[in-house]
Amino acid sequence: MANERITEDMVDARLRFLGYYDDDETIIVEKQQSAVAAIRTALAKASKAGKGGAGYPEHIITAPATPDMVVLIECKADVRKHESPGRDRAADFAVDGVLHYARFLSPNYTVIAIAVSGDEKTNEWSFFVMPKGSTEPEQLVSPQGAPIAELVSMEDLIRAASFDRKVQAQRTEDLIQFSQQMHEFMRDEAELEEKEKPLAVAGTLIALKDEVFAKTYDAYPASQLAGFWMDSIKKVMLAAKLPNAKITNMTQPFSGIEVHPELSKSMKAFPKGLLNEIVRMLAEKVMPFITVYHDFDVVGAFYGEFLKYTGGDGKGLGIVLTPKHVTELFSLLANVDKDSIVLDPCAGTGGFLISAMNQMMRSATTEAEVESIKKKQLVGVEQQPSMYALAASNMILRGDGKANLYQGSCFDTAITAGMKGHKATVGMVNPPYAKSKADLHELRFVEHMLDNLAPGATGIAIVPISCATAPSEHKRNLLKKHTLEAVMSMPPEVFYPVGVVTCVMVFTAKKPHATSNRKTWFGYWREDGFIKVKNLGRVDRNHVHTTIRDRWVETFRNREVHPGESVMQMVTAGDEWVAEAYMETDYSSITQEDFKQVLMDYALFTLRSSSEAVAGGEKE
Repeated sequence: MANERITEDMVDARLRFLGYYDDDETIIVEKQQSAVAAIRTALAKASKAGKGGAGYPEHIITAPATPDMVVLIECKADVRKHESPGRDRAADFAVDGVLHYARFLSPNYTVIAIAVSGDEKTNEWSFFVMPKGSTEPEQLVSPQGAPIAELVSMEDLIRAASFDRKVQAQRTEDLIQFSQQMHEFMRDEAELEEKEKPLAVAGTLIALKDEVFAKTYDAYPASQLAGFWMDSIKKVMLAAKLPNAKITNMTQPFSGIEVHPELSKSMKAFPKGLLNEIVRMLAEKVMPFITVYHDFDVVGAFYGEFLKYTGGDGKGLGIVLTPKHVTELFSLLANVDKDSIVLDPCAGTGGFLISAMNQMMRSATTEAEVESIKKKQLVGVEQQPSMYALAASNMILRGDGKANLYQGSCFDTAITAGMKGHKATVGMVNPPYAKSKADLHELRFVEHMLDNLAPGATGIAIVPISCATAPSEHKRNLLKKHTLEAVMSMPPEVFYPVGVVTCVMVFTAKKPHATSNRKTWFGYWREDGFIKVKNLGRVDRNHVHTTIRDRWVETFRNREVHPGESVMQMVTAGDEWVAEAYMETDYSSITQEDFKQVLMDYALFTLRSSSEAVAGGEKE
């Protein structure tokens, strides 16, 4: 008769070989029990006999760095008992059993479920992921798309589960919900101003990159923690070998947090102080996102959520961040790769640069290429000191300490010379949106970006639709020097809840439009698949945006013309630069609901276009 202990010993040997039992407390392996209270509670009625008692798999594996995931391993001695046809015999089959336990844990965890049967000579393994909130398992696959077929390191298991689409969506939703909790805590308990909140988040995440701070912050009394917090930020920046002048510029905005009177007080509810509580919350809830999602714009996402809660109407810094799906779209439209040099003259928190960096590194094949991308091929300018600190922090959190970030106006003579010297091949910009006639026109920023790119470079901008429809001297100046390749009409609420209707413009730099002497491609991209969800804003709830976006990019790259979607048209500076002005309509397919929707969209457009001031000075 097969002995299940032999199977367990085989699993133990492989766990030990792969470092699961290394004595560094980064991985905790438990057998048929758990010291984690939430896991014990979840499995308290998980008996496979169905009688309501407690039940445990052979192994329960957790990693404190990723507290929202748990690995379960269920063993059976005989490979014939690996999986039943209906997966409904938990007591008798390995796959059935591990999925049974996973369903008890999945309300609170993303579960990596591993079923093993047999011995060293003949064995079978199955790997599943059950995303948090789900009861249906999916095959666990690597980030490259290959199914996991044998036991791999804990790091590789977590990375594979993290790239699961449903897991990503759930984690993003959890982060947004937590950011609201953090916002309310900072407002109600710490009494931080709107502009101070994102700095507290960014500074804390940088400080937590210092191992000494991460392990010892809880030992400091409230009166001393703020100083230790600031010293740790400077330490991380020094370790990144940043110039002293750059460190001074970056750390100055954080000084307000260091001396904030409420953060250093010890109180009954928080005896170690409010800063300690902020650090603890971020260490537990957000640092795992950075370690797992290396391309996730954590600081930008938090800052964007804070602005949503304050209405983005100037109560904070009067800035609306470019949504992550838009920054990713820009990188795909520009077709950036490991050889691209990307410039953003209005960098904000660095969202365009982060998305470009992620896309560029996908084509990098050597460590030298990765280092070059991070340290030489990303160029940004930000005038607002707090935003500059956030942008630089954002880059440091991704292991880049030498991004070419300039603080000041992109029109400053010295900064202009610096931008031009990089000979950028791609430009991306979401310029400050003019609140009055005294402000610089949005297209002036677009023109300046294009003027500082290398000849033949691609420049992309997202601007109010009025920039494309209204005649202006700025449109004439652009076409005198650059070619208008394409304009895409974006969804009316892409910046929800801020009211501004936008379009995306694509140019070829330093080639006059008249010289190109060809048609411009216009796309009608009003439906991106996002829907409004209470407390979450616009989200890709039905997971359709990627498919829609990929079709957009394909039709743009190939200049495809489809009725109701896209059109080619010769235009001048005096023409309207929007698809709606040139697309032919198939009236036979129009329904009454279509007519109502158009009227509603037009009413929304006219209302928002007449009051663009509500947008504030928009940046990333």
